[in-house]
Amino acid sequence: MIIKPIIQGVVARSAHPTGCHQAVLNQIDYVMHAPQITQGPKKVLVLGASSGFGLASRISLAFGGAQADTIGVSFERGPSDKGVGTAGWYNNIYFRQEAEKQGLIAKNFVGDAFSSDMRNQVIDYIKNEFGGQVDLVVYSLATGVRPNPETGELWRSAIKTSGEPVVGPTINIEKDCLESMEVGTATAEEMDSTIKVMGGEDWQSWIDMLAESNVLAQGCKTVAYSYVGPEVTYPIYHKGTLGSAKAHLHRTADQLNQTLNQLGGEAYVSVCKALVTKASVFIPAFSPYILSLFKVMKEKGTHEGCIEQMQRLFAQRLYMPSVPVDDARLIRIDDWELEPETQQQVKTLMAQMTADNFSQIGDYNGYKLDFLQLNGFGFSEVDYDAPVDVNKLALLQP
Repeated sequence: MIIKPIIQGVVARSAHPTGCHQAVLNQIDYVMHAPQITQGPKKVLVLGASSGFGLASRISLAFGGAQADTIGVSFERGPSDKGVGTAGWYNNIYFRQEAEKQGLIAKNFVGDAFSSDMRNQVIDYIKNEFGGQVDLVVYSLATGVRPNPETGELWRSAIKTSGEPVVGPTINIEKDCLESMEVGTATAEEMDSTIKVMGGEDWQSWIDMLAESNVLAQGCKTVAYSYVGPEVTYPIYHKGTLGSAKAHLHRTADQLNQTLNQLGGEAYVSVCKALVTKASVFIPAFSPYILSLFKVMKEKGTHEGCIEQMQRLFAQRLYMPSVPVDDARLIRIDDWELEPETQQQVKTLMAQMTADNFSQIGDYNGYKLDFLQLNGFGFSEVDYDAPVDVNKLALLQP
């Protein structure tokens, strides 16, 4: 069959396996030629490993100097009568294939990272087949729901503000247009549920269980990813449900740091730059900022994608003799984004942006290309008119 992109709003309903393979290869090529990770980890667990920052972390740690063996946990779907499967399914497969060519272990667990059964499977594998312990745990789970471990009831996140409702423009990728959207005010229940889903509670639970099972090595580090952003995005992000969840994540890092200190280890949150990910495209009224930011940073030569950010994190931050942090003990790889001159130029572009000129004022082409490439489309190296053998795809396993 010939696979074409199918987009509904900001959701991709199709993925191209060959393009997913190309995406993995491109990221591997980048980290192999970038400044290398020295004194890096050797046995890594990545929670949320199949796309975005999680996948980039795994690629960086395997191919960017550390030559780490990795375990990846993710929730993805393979090919079926309902479709060809998700991009993350193929990312897992092609990462494993490329890692194994280099003699590295690349174990994939596909399933619910919140479940006790999955945690037990991972721990048993670490004990019996992965050398007994891990020396880095990357927490990069991005989801809209999380089950209550005691009742099974689902907590659902909500992207809302804590103050007055905010009305602003947002991108509809399906229709290539800028639409107006209102970000409503969160109820107390919505705020609490979003913190449960996107805060640090599950990260804490994973680390506690790994520690109790004695599978964290001496000196083990853990890192989770966050976003803060500039003041212009505060009403939507920082002062809303997302910001409250991230603040909880930051506090959790300090608690986990005390836990890991007993092993000579450390826990950090790395604050990343604004990027197009499967999660970020859902943030209302955020896309005009990203369009403007991409335009400015590309002109300045400071733009980075997920893979550039992760390679810089591991090569120049997390595995330095002394980890550089800010006053809140956060690692800041959003430093180039928040550079004052960059932000001033971004504000100027945002003030000029309208529904008629957004694609000229901002970098909409780059924004949409990033979105397409998340799902295996938009790569010049791939012939998208060539048929894909679905029967062969069905034989591939993560």
